Amino acid sequence: MAIDVLDLADRLWRGETDVHEHHPMTPEGGLAEVADGVAFVASLANVSAFATEEGLALVDTGSAFMARQVHKELRGWSGAPLHTAVYSHGHIDHVFGVRRFEEEAAEKGWPRPHVVAHEAMPARFDRYVLTAGYNSIINQRQFGLPDIRWPTEYRYPDETYRDRHRVEVGGTVLELHHARGETDDHTWTWAPEHKVLCCGDFFIWATPNAGNPQKVQRYPGEWAAALRQMASLGAEVMLPGHGYPVVGSERVTQALNDTAELLESLHDQTVALMNQGARLDEILHTVRAPAHLLERPYLRPVYDEPEFVVRNVWRLYGGWYDGNPATLKPAPDAALAAELATLAGGARRLAQRARELNDSGADADLRLAGHLAELAALAAPDDAEAQETRANVFERRKESESSLMARGIFGWAASESRSRLS
Repeated sequence: MAIDVLDLADRLWRGETDVHEHHPMTPEGGLAEVADGVAFVASLANVSAFATEEGLALVDTGSAFMARQVHKELRGWSGAPLHTAVYSHGHIDHVFGVRRFEEEAAEKGWPRPHVVAHEAMPARFDRYVLTAGYNSIINQRQFGLPDIRWPTEYRYPDETYRDRHRVEVGGTVLELHHARGETDDHTWTWAPEHKVLCCGDFFIWATPNAGNPQKVQRYPGEWAAALRQMASLGAEVMLPGHGYPVVGSERVTQALNDTAELLESLHDQTVALMNQGARLDEILHTVRAPAHLLERPYLRPVYDEPEFVVRNVWRLYGGWYDGNPATLKPAPDAALAAELATLAGGARRLAQRARELNDSGADADLRLAGHLAELAALAAPDDAEAQETRANVFERRKESESSLMARGIFGWAASESRSRLS
């Protein structure tokens, strides 16, 4: 049975339930009419629909996995043809729902849907084709789904724009605005007569996905500026790319400004330390997100996390060199591991100390345990004790983390070692 989308959204805001129970990246289904002629479909990536005199206008279209379910949900609300689809950005969970509507249009003799997106999106799709193997691997690791295969065929937009664009469908106006945030091709959409804001992934009911250790550059400073601009609109309903609607102008403004403040704080602290000549290591262990913001029900670090955002600010302004001269032209990891194992008295001595630190459970000790367990396994990859230790350490690290990204990477490492033991 589908959830009551608006009731759940209200309970999440009030803290009567939380994002650990209703994770923004976990599809639960359900459709809600959030304004006159405006529907919201909760999915892996959400879909917003506007009913117009010429047919439907969609902001985002969903993932390949959920496309038929989204189509079914919308068809329970409206039987009108899809006239126009706006892609908020090119991530694959947002752009694979058009095909089902095109099949339907061909069956019924309707015109083919028209797709609009930012001008950077075609290059993104080209890059996805080029790096399909790599994207398969990192998404398998991130989500813990070994069967993921990255697609190589995309529905490219029919029309692109650069900064701002006005789309009118059957008397309904959608104002498209470009800003760099999670991606370089991101669009947020304002429907002024409905006072509905479709913000894409600028807001996702979690710490912004502005760090993501396995993906390309994010833009936290520009992201925050876009959020401030959206907050000035007076929107009465905000429909995010993930998570649930935010209803009420005060809530919308608060959510946008709080998210902007979080990003601004991480950005500004990082830049200030960079300007003082600090290394990345010092910055990572000095910058702290404002605790009161991380306590907000819509800013919990359940997907990305502040430490990763700091790394992306460094990468944006400082490049890949972390300030440590030993890492500029490093020895191979395995060679360093072998040398340290020799100094320590063998790989098993490293593994033993990793286990001792792992048993402590303190965050600082778990971080050290990760280093030592990895060194032990690199120094003696065929040693069962080293691999068992590595598996145990990264399983413990996974259990201690809240963000899906950290849990995915640590879980993957543990699985690697478990596979060597089988």
